[in-house]
Amino acid sequence: MAVAHTIILVLLTTSWAWAAGTESTFGCYESIISFGDSIADTGNLRRLRSANNQPDSARLPYGRTFFHHPTGRFSDGRLIIDFIAESLGLPLVQPYLGGADAAVNGRSFDKGVNFAVAGATALDISFFEERGIYNPMTNVSLGTQLHWFKQFLATIPESRKFLQRSLILMGEIGGNDYNHPLEQGKSPQETQSFGTAIVESIGTTIQELIKLGAKTILVPGNLPIGCIPAFLTKFEKSSSKQDYDSTIGCLNWLNKLSIYHNELLQKELTRIQKLNPHVHIIYADYYNATLRLYLSPTQFGFSKDILRACCGAGGPYNFNEVVRCGNPGATCCDDPSIFTSWDGLHYTEAAYRLIAQGLLQGPYTTPRFKDICPSITISGPAAQVSEY
Repeated sequence: MAVAHTIILVLLTTSWAWAAGTESTFGCYESIISFGDSIADTGNLRRLRSANNQPDSARLPYGRTFFHHPTGRFSDGRLIIDFIAESLGLPLVQPYLGGADAAVNGRSFDKGVNFAVAGATALDISFFEERGIYNPMTNVSLGTQLHWFKQFLATIPESRKFLQRSLILMGEIGGNDYNHPLEQGKSPQETQSFGTAIVESIGTTIQELIKLGAKTILVPGNLPIGCIPAFLTKFEKSSSKQDYDSTIGCLNWLNKLSIYHNELLQKELTRIQKLNPHVHIIYADYYNATLRLYLSPTQFGFSKDILRACCGAGGPYNFNEVVRCGNPGATCCDDPSIFTSWDGLHYTEAAYRLIAQGLLQGPYTTPRFKDICPSITISGPAAQVSEY
């Protein structure tokens, strides 16, 4: 089982002098640059894998809701990054890998580029290998993505100005640094002990981006992983009644791990902000933007059976580690829009839309994103969709 909860976006804010094109309809940003994991990956893992070793996201029913074909996104449709792009009047952000043939296949990075890779970690793979932990999905880390970004930046004239006019969404990244150890039997105590190093890695990357010219950085925290069907299934036999939240049925100790990470992250962001008063550093509260969906499912249009996955192979939470969504034996629900969980590990388009709304127009960023970009709108024109 590999939960991929890691991501980083960079939203660019004015016209690129070196590229033809018109200004964004809404004027805040002109481009998005994304880093992260499966919460933001729009197709990079699919391109990293060989033709005979494609990820589940390369097969139907992934992509069925919006694209009507798999794109490499780990969802039935759009992700948070896609809704951010739409709200800014921008096209959906294209994956970086495969960019060498962009001119041939019609892909362009004029309005953004995505470095996120499903399964990626904030810490380098060597950190985990030294502790007997392996990454079953990829050897890509945040450091790898930053390296790719620097290679990309080197191709851009006046790159510092480019970044100064950009909004950087740094994540959500770091979730897999906890998920992979837990999946492989590491204790909660040992897993939590990685927190300081994880947050330091994120902080170091943010500071490096600031040195390169970044002026506005949106940094998400971790999600409520105690509500994920994959973990609820994994720890079902070893858990007792008192381990669960009595209201919604999530595992308390896993959610507390996310809260611990988020508190460390916010302290690090406060420290970096004090060192760089000229930079906007925005904390994105993915945890509470998502938790509200579990607390009031019917209010948001979801089924009362909020902890079950739409696509899976049965069991109390419709998740089977051996028979994943997209594989023979798994079945898909008729209406993903009434589920928060798509495949037991990732969320549905319906859930991602509401999370994005909470960030862009609601109270789930500090400072509020809509105060920095007042023209942001959820009901903007339809995004330009590329076949990639």
